[in-house]
Amino acid sequence: MQQYIREQGLETPLLQKRLVDSIPTVMGETLAAYLENPYIKNQVLFVHVKNPALRADLTMSRSKYVALLNAAVNSNIIVDIRFV
Repeated sequence: MQQYIREQGLETPLLQKRLVDSIPTVMGETLAAYLENPYIKNQVLFVHVKNPALRADLTMSRSKYVALLNAAVNSNIIVDIRFV
């Protein structure tokens, strides 16, 4: 099955979806409640943050969250996170 997924070019989109779905688990449900519309473009995760103060705090910790999210899917899917 893994071979078929890889041949059809579905491995990366599937891993990206799994990474986005893992945000509440990795970052916590409470924190995830302040996050909206996550998407990945060019290996960068973009996330809209409702609270400006929280956005500043998350920006300072983004390298930690990059590592945690990549570890959640056992692959290097993203290289950065932009909190907008």
